[in-house]
Amino acid sequence: MNASAIMFTRHRRAELLPVEVDPTPLAPNQVAGKTIASLISPGTELNAGFLGDIFPRRTGYAAVFRVEEVGEEVHRLRPGDLVYCMAPHQSFQRVPEEDALPVPEGLSPFEAVFARLIGVSMSTLTTTTSRPPQRVLVTGLGIIGNLAAQVFQACGYEVIACDPSEVRRQMAHTASITHTCTAVPVEDLAGTVALVVECSGNEQALLDGCSVVCKRGEVVLVGVPWRRQTELSAFDLTHAIFHQYAVVRSGWEWELPRYPREFRTGSIHENQRGALNWLAQGKISVKGLYDQASPADCQQVYEHLLDVHWHGLTAVFVWERI
Repeated sequence: MNASAIMFTRHRRAELLPVEVDPTPLAPNQVAGKTIASLISPGTELNAGFLGDIFPRRTGYAAVFRVEEVGEEVHRLRPGDLVYCMAPHQSFQRVPEEDALPVPEGLSPFEAVFARLIGVSMSTLTTTTSRPPQRVLVTGLGIIGNLAAQVFQACGYEVIACDPSEVRRQMAHTASITHTCTAVPVEDLAGTVALVVECSGNEQALLDGCSVVCKRGEVVLVGVPWRRQTELSAFDLTHAIFHQYAVVRSGWEWELPRYPREFRTGSIHENQRGALNWLAQGKISVKGLYDQASPADCQQVYEHLLDVHWHGLTAVFVWERI
């Protein structure tokens, strides 16, 4: 079978290349089929891949495909079903049945792929000690921050979202996030925020977050600090943490197990299933946050995302029209 995949072949170079498809018969628990859509995670793919130093390497980790074949022990899925999975940018998918989540009826596959990025902040939602209707501050309104603000608002928290970009703030307003600002209003919010979801990777945003949390409030680092962006000293941060009694921790989504476990709350799998349902129900909207693109145009797409010349916050590759 002819297949193709997007690969980073050198620094700032993405190509759509032919790849080999496993010719062996499906395992009893596997499903396989042609990809409909795959989603770019711009922070990770640009910084760790497009601008990286390990080549060649495949990229991408969220896709929707149409099931064409099923193993003999597969009973939940059947040929023709649309399913979501964590998988790379490639034209053909083959995964265990337990890793393939059915796309709810009526939900576009080009929106269903966002369950992957919604799940990032849902790990924080699962593990935080804050509870609605407490105040949540989201710093950084890229695609992860935008979706995080929607997640917490959908759960009944009072959400305030910050980003210096007027375009990103307008996109948040379009997604019904009404309380936005250019920077953290430290004096106005001091001591009133139960949870800061830091999605920018910026040291100033982290410091501001530590300055506004209530006593024993949480500051969770969801955004990766890919590079130094300020001249702040460690003293500024440690001073704020100590005197606000702040709990500062990583927003690593894989703190949760991949699948549900006994005596353990939450899992990656459950969160992404929930995200699919929230998208289908309209509790979270990605309309206007992305543009579609052909996999053949991958180089141009990554260049535009890197240079902030893309219309949306990210892109969805269209492998097959439905």
